[in-house]
Amino acid sequence: MAYDVYSVRGLYTTLSEGWTYLNAHATPQVPERVAVGVARAFRNATSVSTGPTGSHSQRQHAGRLEGDVYIENARGAVADLLGVRADRVVLGSSLPVLYQSLARAMEPMLARPGTSVVLSGLDAPEVSAPFSGLVDDTRWALPDLATGELPAFQYKDLVDGHTRFVALSAAHDLLGTVAPVSEIVEHVRSRSRAWTLVDVSSIAMYRPIVADDWDCNILAIDLAQIGGPQLAALVFRDTAMFKRIAPISPTQDCDTYAKLESPFSAGLAGGVGPAVDHVARLGSVAAGSRRKRVQQSMAELDVYMARLTNQMYTFLGTLPAAHIVGVTGEAAAGSTADRLPRLSFAVHGVPAATVHQRLFDNGLVTTIAPNTPLLENMGVGEIGGAVTISAAPFNTEADIAHLTRVVASLA
Repeated sequence: MAYDVYSVRGLYTTLSEGWTYLNAHATPQVPERVAVGVARAFRNATSVSTGPTGSHSQRQHAGRLEGDVYIENARGAVADLLGVRADRVVLGSSLPVLYQSLARAMEPMLARPGTSVVLSGLDAPEVSAPFSGLVDDTRWALPDLATGELPAFQYKDLVDGHTRFVALSAAHDLLGTVAPVSEIVEHVRSRSRAWTLVDVSSIAMYRPIVADDWDCNILAIDLAQIGGPQLAALVFRDTAMFKRIAPISPTQDCDTYAKLESPFSAGLAGGVGPAVDHVARLGSVAAGSRRKRVQQSMAELDVYMARLTNQMYTFLGTLPAAHIVGVTGEAAAGSTADRLPRLSFAVHGVPAATVHQRLFDNGLVTTIAPNTPLLENMGVGEIGGAVTISAAPFNTEADIAHLTRVVASLA
């Protein structure tokens, strides 16, 4: 069945205020069921769980706090979202916190002389910073400054037998460029035994994800990017990997996800299950397991988002004064980069702040692109900055048309 965007819009109470939100990359809207789930969890997290009925269940839940149940359910929800077992899921308060914990836990693995780590210049600093100082030999995969693509062939030279860790993002959060993850992982596998970490946060709300299909060792996801609470997760390929890392707390010496977890809000954890339930509700399938419904919903959403992506690039690309970073210009001509429904653009002769304000005055919520090293090297600073837009599951073709009209009025 076709994706019903107007039914999806009814799942977000904030859309009734009249604003057109095109800022999913920065501040995703929170579905009503997630807000309700978090509020309930904060009220009940410190109370004792009554648990299921029955003598065995009563013994199992005796003295257990509701907050612990919320955390357990959150782990299961992430497992359903990504198609894995719950015992492979590590939860945390944010990805930077989890990355810091992972970097610390991997220190024994990286202690050998000559060990190298390969990071990506396409990534946001918070992805690469925790791992950049792990070893003396840190190597960088560099993006194409004309298109924002991450060429996979360079990993043939960057990765060798001394490489123990490779990290990259599946897509750029501001340019929408999708990295050739499968090809990169294949190069890594052929040349080393390195662990590969792929951050799927930017792509998770647009395309179906089956963790094991990515063939990497660790998947990372910011759950806020799917409309969930501000929590994050790492998903390991196999629980045997926990044996190779050191615990971040001396009290956690068992070879489980607990090795990497530090305290986080049980109240926020109560919103993870509703967030995954929300994803499962986006599609037309109302029966079956949550995992099955997630897969069907994301398959339908993928088709719809592909259409929105085409309209975003086509409509803005037809405006002579609009410059889409990584797309417009001779250097980017002929690019076949895979892209998400998000991009950064500028209007010739108009500062980004002015463009942003005009959009806001017309009810369009966007962001001014931050001055990252990549965008600076791509010349964004020289053209007066850029504005970033990104679509969410509730955005419509009318939203893109409205955006195009307002941008055209600036030319």
